[in-house]
Amino acid sequence: MTIADKLTEFYKTIDKPGKLPKDVGLLFPFGDDSVLQAIESFYAKFFTDNRKRILLLGINPGRFGGGVTGIPFTDPEKLHSILGIDNNFERRYELSSTFIYEMINHLGGPESFYSRFLISSVCPLGFVKEGKNLNYYDEKELQDSLESYMVDNLRWHFDQVADNEVIFSLGQGKNVKYLEYLNKKYKLFGEVIPLPHPRWILQYRRKRKDEFLDLYQQKLEK
Repeated sequence: MTIADKLTEFYKTIDKPGKLPKDVGLLFPFGDDSVLQAIESFYAKFFTDNRKRILLLGINPGRFGGGVTGIPFTDPEKLHSILGIDNNFERRYELSSTFIYEMINHLGGPESFYSRFLISSVCPLGFVKEGKNLNYYDEKELQDSLESYMVDNLRWHFDQVADNEVIFSLGQGKNVKYLEYLNKKYKLFGEVIPLPHPRWILQYRRKRKDEFLDLYQQKLEK
């Protein structure tokens, strides 16, 4: 099986986590045939080989990006305009996706980038509360209830599709700290290198965007 086959099968058969805390909703797009078709098209386009990638790990999918398309950090607009994959999703934009694809183009474009790297998340499913995105670490009860689920997710990626010598955290705060905690407890990977979160860059440091694009290039190509 190629990396594309493995990732497509992973998302087609992905389990939901157990009981969630009260008032926490689950983003689960993978029951939709349109999402599964988009996933199959995406991975078939960029991952039809057996070479393990370097993993970039976000937090969990959001309701305008991966929570819609099923593809990490890829909103419907980028899926169509940059990746050339037709879809019938509502044309929504996500800040994180916008920066990620500017970064990918900065590093040579999707074909070059995805030949070396794979983007995923510590938790492959997203969450909402009161109509807003919820990070897995925003509530201790949620984080604790998801620990074994997230560890299984990471182990699968390292076993099947990703190199575990070095990984990157998309987020320099709680996400990287949690990855360090998991690694100390479960010995999952060698080193985690933090990168500023894409949404944080465009929301709070947009005027310095080019500086952060260069930072990503410097760290990823090292």
